[in-house]
Amino acid sequence: MPELRFDDRVAVITGAGRGLGREYALLLASRGAKVIVNDPGSSVRGDSVEVDAAAAVVAEIEAAGGIAVACTESVATPEGGRAIIDTAIENFGRIDILVHNAGNVRYGSLRELSYEDFDAVLDVHLRGAFHVVRPAFPLMADAGYGRVVLTSSIGGLYGNQGVANYAVSKSAMIGLSNVIALEGAESGVRSNIIVPAAVTRLADGLDTSAYPPMGPELIAPTVGWLAHETCSVTGEMLVAVGGRVARAYIAETPGVYQPSWSIEQVGEQIEAIRDTADSWVFPATTGHVEHLTKSFALATEAGQHVG
Repeated sequence: MPELRFDDRVAVITGAGRGLGREYALLLASRGAKVIVNDPGSSVRGDSVEVDAAAAVVAEIEAAGGIAVACTESVATPEGGRAIIDTAIENFGRIDILVHNAGNVRYGSLRELSYEDFDAVLDVHLRGAFHVVRPAFPLMADAGYGRVVLTSSIGGLYGNQGVANYAVSKSAMIGLSNVIALEGAESGVRSNIIVPAAVTRLADGLDTSAYPPMGPELIAPTVGWLAHETCSVTGEMLVAVGGRVARAYIAETPGVYQPSWSIEQVGEQIEAIRDTADSWVFPATTGHVEHLTKSFALATEAGQHVG
């Protein structure tokens, strides 16, 4: 298979100064992309600036013969998000790829989590995604091409203790990506989710001694494929962890149809309702309609049998 390259493509990568984002930026730049390395250099909590991380990654890219521009604006505000996308337009005249990787962490149980810490995490992960997608999407759609990669987490898929803010943000990525996939289908814009797990500074304080190799370099190729013009999927989620790449998806059981229900009947039928045999899996681009069509068909078929 020939090398997949990004020559003449312009990529915006948020949170690209360290960890996963840095690996994404280095990989895409090494394959010919012009990269906007966005990172304000914030602490893990996102409440202070530690280093000029973006400039350091740009220097790495340039030293290797690539092209990159640093941007230290924050995704946490609409103004910051627009400024990040404007940096691509001002320097390279276009945007082809958007990878939203920026993140912060503030721990707290449901008994303890403050509203300030809840909002601070949503501002970067969830609202941050919208703050860059909103100005980037019309440009991609008008150009007839775009690749969007948003970041979820196993915490968003399955939850975790002490991080309700993080879990809410990461699960919301799924809905946002699906809308991008739907609205972008006719104009060549594809959107997918990366669900990564890697040992980066966000893992500070965790005991990772029993983990297999889990460097961010194991995640970057999957993001690279999702960002490439040959990416053949949209509205999907790819998991990348410790060398394993897999698809995560939402499914429905066929369920049970009755023309009416009581509370007691739901209890009596719960095992049949939950039976995952022959589950329904709908793609994002047609799932809304297919869900209703198949659901309504059960009622129609039952009515025909009665008649």
